[in-house]
Amino acid sequence: MWSFNQGANNQNSNLGWNVDNPSAGGVGTSNFGWNLGAPAAAPVPMPVPPSSYYDNQDNQSDEPGVDETFTAKTAGAQSFAHYIVRWGFLKGGLDGIGKQLLNQAGEAAMGAAKEFLGNAINEMFVKKHSDVKRILPDIKHMKIVGEKASGLRGQQDVQDFYTIRQQCLDSGSLFEDPEFSATDKSLFYSRRPDRRYEWLRPMEICDDPQFFVEGYSRFDVEQGELGDCWLLAAAANLTQDQKLFFRVVCDDNSFEDSYAGIFHFRFWQYGKWVDVVIDDRLPTYRGELMYMHSTEKNEFWSALLEKAYAKLHGSYEALKGGTTCEALEDFTGGVTEMYELKEAPSNLFHILEKGFERNSMMGCSIEPDPNVLEAETPQGLIRGHAYSITKAAMVDIVTPNTTGKIPLLRLRNPWGNDAEWNGPWSDKSPEWRYIPDHAKEEIGLTFDQDGEFWMSYRDFLKYFDRMEICNLSPDSLTEDQESGLKKKWNMNVFEGEWVAGTSAGGCRNYLDSFHRNPQYVMTLEEPDEDDEDGKCTVVVALMQKNRRSRRNMGIDCLTIGFAVYKVTDRDLQQKPLRMNFFKYNASVARSPAFINLREVSCRFKLPPGHYLIVPSTFEPNEEGEFLIRVFSESSNTFEENDEEVGMGAVDSRIADNIPDIREKTPERSAIEQLFMDIAGPEQEIGWPELKRILDHSMRDELVKHTDAVTSSKHQSQTEANVNGTRNDEGGGGGGGLLALICGALCKDTPLAEAFSGPNDNINNNNNAAPLLAPVPNVTESQGFSKDICRSMVAMLDTDHSGKLGLEEFKSLLNDIAKWKAVFKLYDRNRCNKLNAFELRDALASSGYHLNNHILNSLVYRYGSPDKTIAFDDFIMCAVKVKTMIEHFKEKDFDNTNSATFTMDEWITRALYS
Repeated sequence: MWSFNQGANNQNSNLGWNVDNPSAGGVGTSNFGWNLGAPAAAPVPMPVPPSSYYDNQDNQSDEPGVDETFTAKTAGAQSFAHYIVRWGFLKGGLDGIGKQLLNQAGEAAMGAAKEFLGNAINEMFVKKHSDVKRILPDIKHMKIVGEKASGLRGQQDVQDFYTIRQQCLDSGSLFEDPEFSATDKSLFYSRRPDRRYEWLRPMEICDDPQFFVEGYSRFDVEQGELGDCWLLAAAANLTQDQKLFFRVVCDDNSFEDSYAGIFHFRFWQYGKWVDVVIDDRLPTYRGELMYMHSTEKNEFWSALLEKAYAKLHGSYEALKGGTTCEALEDFTGGVTEMYELKEAPSNLFHILEKGFERNSMMGCSIEPDPNVLEAETPQGLIRGHAYSITKAAMVDIVTPNTTGKIPLLRLRNPWGNDAEWNGPWSDKSPEWRYIPDHAKEEIGLTFDQDGEFWMSYRDFLKYFDRMEICNLSPDSLTEDQESGLKKKWNMNVFEGEWVAGTSAGGCRNYLDSFHRNPQYVMTLEEPDEDDEDGKCTVVVALMQKNRRSRRNMGIDCLTIGFAVYKVTDRDLQQKPLRMNFFKYNASVARSPAFINLREVSCRFKLPPGHYLIVPSTFEPNEEGEFLIRVFSESSNTFEENDEEVGMGAVDSRIADNIPDIREKTPERSAIEQLFMDIAGPEQEIGWPELKRILDHSMRDELVKHTDAVTSSKHQSQTEANVNGTRNDEGGGGGGGLLALICGALCKDTPLAEAFSGPNDNINNNNNAAPLLAPVPNVTESQGFSKDICRSMVAMLDTDHSGKLGLEEFKSLLNDIAKWKAVFKLYDRNRCNKLNAFELRDALASSGYHLNNHILNSLVYRYGSPDKTIAFDDFIMCAVKVKTMIEHFKEKDFDNTNSATFTMDEWITRALYS
């Protein structure tokens, strides 16, 4: 990256260079010494297991004595097992105690090995808190560029610039924005104004207002009273790229052609470009603009840009205190990185150079003085102030003793005045006499009191605290830039969400639920072109979304982060990866911390291969939407690591015990006779008959929240009405008529237990008369809903008659037997509820494989506020899933996982199911 010819007196050079270690050269003794980076942050130490399982290394013996004790430690699992086995052989060979000890040794080895693996990755994720409350923009009424109106988001709900402008032109009126009115609430959300502001249009502020005066440049952006220097720094950067500038600042804005007091700007939000419409009334005090303005009094593009950005965030006050990278991201759709310069990586200048190769935008700042707002340092720098970095270059330098290259940076203060760096390499400093004229011309060196200055990279690291880089998406480069020296990133993006009870599993600190989070597989195919270690540069960024936040309210951001795991092809055979993988595998990379910012991102150097990225909130069951993006220098692929939706095998714990309903037995003959007696001459039953049966037979699962005494009285009355055919005292079982049916169906199989209570005695004779006793009506609050019963009928009603025949009825009983057994298998607390996190596994055991998107919808639809699934809701889930999958399969003629429905077919199936 750099080279020079060493002079004879290099050791004493006032340049302070160090040939072998540029980072060590002359920080305190040189006027313009430099280095190429700062020491890298120390890696997080991994725990080292002990070398032996013995507590006392000095008291080892071949055989343990009567009073001796020993402890198997993690790293000693193998030697401990060998020790036990050897002792077993000595005491009695493979017979008797030897075999027993051999088995114990194997179990001890496995247990100790698991303990070792668990301890080896006992990594804890750290939570940090940002004191700045950020406002997540609400884009509800803003037009999405390229989006057509829909039933949920109609044309009347969004502000369309061209439609409104034409309406104003036709009526001869100037636009007044009802969504961002010219009132105090558009200025402040937390306090009242300290003076009387007047909202004026540009024509009321000056003569001959113009959107641009002689084009645009970074010197058009000057700060007003609002503390949004971070926004100004980003705007100054934006002016340096024509394509990016006019993607944000629409070129059809004008005070001349079709002027109607309306303007629009475009910002990137949550993966989409939104068109923000404003009127041109601006806040003033005594006729002067209060906030961002241009050096030219009649130029207004920068003031209107700031107003559009304030509208996006709800008020001008919401722009007080932010980060340059946040604004750069909204202006470009890029991925941002933040570096603490006192802990900067050793290759940071190389990162800067690569960034400028790819047209990245950059900013920096110094920690603010807690007692003085924007205090000035002796070096002329402003604390708590955002600067933009407009160039990084290795510049030729020639001195009497040395020639070579020196790393320099060009920075700009958004104030645009003489508040500039006054140290080495500042305007007209003596160091510039060592730079050849051709080098000055190459870097465009000028000396003006415009807020722009140069400084050495070493002084940059010394005096600045934080740097931000915005890496642009591939579509940000023009054709000329791509054909020239500019390079572009490879980018992949996914949208997802965390839903309490299904996909909001929290960070790795919560091992039991961490694997429930969305998972993504990143495959890095080739190393970087210039990487000597054969590694790939990758930037991972996780952004949280919020389209439902209320305007003018500071919505707390979730505390978010991510972890990256190395995975093999064998690992990826399981989709998604389960808890055991994370229990015994450590992350190879992660976000610096879990923090309550809109976005967290980090740059990594990783060997080519497969990697699993798990984005999450810090705590489980925190709900939100997110956008995850991956930028890499080399090619990469990115996909969700989730199950393929469809039917699968039933859990062996259930499937092996489900009887064949076609097999003729006395019990099955009794069931057929029962059906015929209830169905009557038509030999069919509808949902009312089915509901009566289910309400009676499943009352133990459905009657949960009633008073115990009332429940006992109701149960006794119900049993009396059934003429004593069954004693259901003791509860807990399937109970009632359905238990008799399913118990008979599953007789002599382990499933029979799922349908019996402790006092159940099934009448096995062939006399079905007792089963024909009247079934009492059960109140709707205690029974299955009409919708469930209708859905059960619709699931098996192939001829759309609204009735079930005998064969369909038997098939339904078989399904209910399976679902009841599955529910009982996962109802580990015997509380007649499933934890919503277990819904995926329970449905998989029933033979239905679903991904996170579908599971999220099921929990939204059927979950309880406490994130549990009641028995009847689980049955409804199973019915709906089975019905929809079977409908789809009917139309997937070629088994291609795609189907075509006419609107009539789709509406009919959707409504009837």
